[in-house]
Amino acid sequence: MMLHIPGVLSPEQVAQCRTRLRETDWVDGRQSVGSQGAQVKRNRQLAEGSPLALELGGIVSTALMANPLFFSSVLPLRILPPYFNGYAGGEHYGPHVDGAIRAQRGGAAVRADVSCTVFLSDPDEYDGGELSVADAYGAHDVKLPAGDAIVYPSTSVHQVMPVTRGERLASFLWVQSMVRDDWKRSMLFELDANIQALRAQHGDGPEMVGLTGHYHNLLRMWAET
Repeated sequence: MMLHIPGVLSPEQVAQCRTRLRETDWVDGRQSVGSQGAQVKRNRQLAEGSPLALELGGIVSTALMANPLFFSSVLPLRILPPYFNGYAGGEHYGPHVDGAIRAQRGGAAVRADVSCTVFLSDPDEYDGGELSVADAYGAHDVKLPAGDAIVYPSTSVHQVMPVTRGERLASFLWVQSMVRDDWKRSMLFELDANIQALRAQHGDGPEMVGLTGHYHNLLRMWAET
């Protein structure tokens, strides 16, 4: 399931991240990938575990975990500290699949179930730079307003198209979900969304209690903690 989550970061938080990113030295983005990814990756990143990456990552991860749409769709169990990258002057990241297990310094390894990109540049600030995610229905090109996020299964083949004008700044991260299977997560998300809509229209009654119990019993059956 791919999902657009608007307004994860406020305009003030976006401005803060962008100001701080202008003050840093980038490293080669190939430092964070294996040999296969290094063949198709050409971009810049904040150094993993650097004080600035941890500072800005705290802003992004806190905002995501406080977002009801993110929590309902992803059902996060563990979230990897966010990374930050920049693309300009033709930089790109060719077709690839994210590694299944992501190590983190000083913490447990995270199984990458869900990938997430939080955009820090508005679409009119750069040409190209679409996040293109492939699934059974074809490729879906994503280019969102600053502060918005996209989540999608980490099993997807995806790429970042070359940036031919301006600069594309973003944060990206991986999440281990309580529910490993993407189809099960999608069903739970749809059920939760419909329960919330029905509750807003009709309030809580016996039927709503039954539906809510059905949701939680499915989650109880499928969740890993």
